[in-house]
Amino acid sequence: MSIAFIFPGQGSQAVGMGAALAEAYPAAKAVFSEVDEALGQNLSKLMWEGPEADLTLTENAQPALMAVSLAAMRVLSETKGVKLEGSVSYVAGHSLGEYSALAATGALSLADTARLLKTRGQAMQQAVPVGEGAMAALLGADLDQARELAKAASKGEVCEAANDNAPGQVVISGAKAAIERAVAMASEYGARRAVLLPVSAPFHCALMQPAADAMAEALVGVEIKTPVVPVVANVLAEPIADPEAIGARLVEQVTGMVRWRETMHFLADNGVSIAYEVGAGRVLTGISRRFDGIDGRSVGTPDELEAAAAALAG
Repeated sequence: MSIAFIFPGQGSQAVGMGAALAEAYPAAKAVFSEVDEALGQNLSKLMWEGPEADLTLTENAQPALMAVSLAAMRVLSETKGVKLEGSVSYVAGHSLGEYSALAATGALSLADTARLLKTRGQAMQQAVPVGEGAMAALLGADLDQARELAKAASKGEVCEAANDNAPGQVVISGAKAAIERAVAMASEYGARRAVLLPVSAPFHCALMQPAADAMAEALVGVEIKTPVVPVVANVLAEPIADPEAIGARLVEQVTGMVRWRETMHFLADNGVSIAYEVGAGRVLTGISRRFDGIDGRSVGTPDELEAAAAALAG
């Protein structure tokens, strides 16, 4: 039996996230303080008190979600004695969650991760003016069908598969008009349902190239170390360990498709039977349960953390 730790992406944020961890564990509270200091911002107050509209802003949601994940990781390692090495075979993160995974494995420092995600969030928001891009979830369609639909709907505009999350769940991203055309045409290409997503920018498509350029610049002065546990990269759906390759993949990830379905298949094919979602929400836990042989479990509250620590110690 092998275990993976997986880390959530944007959309898992909620006002109050991480507050119970900070109250229950000094080690968790220290992580939130370190993130606040790194950013020169009282992000933890925003996380715990809102307003929700400000927390949902990409530049705040991204470092905030990472902070919750790393707070839980700090408690597991320092308070509960659960070390990644020896306990976990692989780690992976969904979009921004890949940064959380890299920080958890020691490839990135906590402070650098917080600053990188702040920059990433700002750059992604600024890459496309509000209202010019969109994303939509295609339910019941596979990746090939989603790509055919995107091609048909593009009409010279950007329209691409952005997240291949699970069998029958693909997200497309691009110019607003093209995405709206795709939603209208979705049933012709095998989708049971198509839903526009409440996002502020068209993530993981070619329109994000300015943000990719910004991340390439931001990563230049950042030290990346070899992770202590293999990190399954979003754009490859296979592990990477070389620091230079990690940096390159983080740049590609901004415009590239999140290959989460393939990532989960990789984990299953390599013996993973339990995937702990470390951080806020239960999005990836729900997705994990759509893959045969993988038991998805959440580690975002003190009770969940205690249960995970007991299981991992056993």
